[in-house]
Amino acid sequence: MTKRTRIFVIAITGLLIIGMAFFPMIKKSQKKEDKKPVPKGQAGGQRNPLVVQGLVLQYSTLNDVFRTKGILLPDEEVDLSFETSGKITNIHFKEGSYVNQGQLLAKINDKPLQAELKKLETQLPLANERVFRQKTLLEKDAVSQETYEVVVTELEKLKADIELIKTRIAQTELRAPFSGIIGLRQVSNGAYASPTVVIAKLTKISPLKLEFSVNERQVDEIKPGTRLNFGIDNDKNAYEAVVYAIESQLDAQTLSLKARARYPNPGGRLKAGQSATVEIRLRQITNTVVIPSIASIAEMGRDIAFIYKDGKAKQVVLTKGLRTENSVQVVSGISVGDTLLTTGVMQLRDGMPVKLGEVVTQAAP
Repeated sequence: MTKRTRIFVIAITGLLIIGMAFFPMIKKSQKKEDKKPVPKGQAGGQRNPLVVQGLVLQYSTLNDVFRTKGILLPDEEVDLSFETSGKITNIHFKEGSYVNQGQLLAKINDKPLQAELKKLETQLPLANERVFRQKTLLEKDAVSQETYEVVVTELEKLKADIELIKTRIAQTELRAPFSGIIGLRQVSNGAYASPTVVIAKLTKISPLKLEFSVNERQVDEIKPGTRLNFGIDNDKNAYEAVVYAIESQLDAQTLSLKARARYPNPGGRLKAGQSATVEIRLRQITNTVVIPSIASIAEMGRDIAFIYKDGKAKQVVLTKGLRTENSVQVVSGISVGDTLLTTGVMQLRDGMPVKLGEVVTQAAP
């Protein structure tokens, strides 16, 4: 026997001796484990009943609410510019201020026109006197009717020229077409203005328009006079507006219909351009059975739910009516007074033992 073989035999012998020494202890420990009591409810491989929450059903009211996004628009908005060309001599408004309808906002040079107007106005007394004299002579048959009509025509022409100059002078004045908030000015004194040069933007923000779209299903539900509620991001207040106009036809691409509502916007608190979340209550169903959407599941083409019956989950087949975001109307399959199981729905099976934890009675309308 070689040295390596002797070492191997000695190692095997040592392991056998150690195993024989600890075997009684391992066997004793195994017997203790076998004698541990089986927890109540698990004897024979049975599990504890599933703990679920219940909802005692009462008659409820269900609102069919349509929700969409919209945007606030100014009631009126215009880019202000002159009707004629010339050098700006005065700017009379303060940026971001409120201006009244008809208020003078800016002025361009009108000195040549003023001079022309003065020239024509000085001719007016003489023209009137000429007409008066010719009329007196006509009454005495000293002049012909044609001569009289010539001086009358000259007077009317002079008056027309004066009105034309006054109109051209008015075009050198930029006035507010309506009351509102004027924005930032885009020109300075001394700049040359023309009808294509925007001086500033004028916006009327009281009231505001709320523009939104509805889909085909709501086309017949939304009409002028329809009231709606809307909210603004980062604003906890709820606002109310009234629909006043609807587009004449659906959009060919989106199959949606645009509508506009009007909000008074007292104090100008809300700003044009803000997005809004719109809610419109289309109809209301009273004295009906309503369950949470999460309590119903679709299975093999059916809608089912579970109610509590004698300590077990009982499966019921539902006939649904109106559906909203979080709730659904039940036409048949479940009744007032039933305890609907609202948690663990995906784990439940018909006849499965359950234990009710928290039970809530549905709020009555």
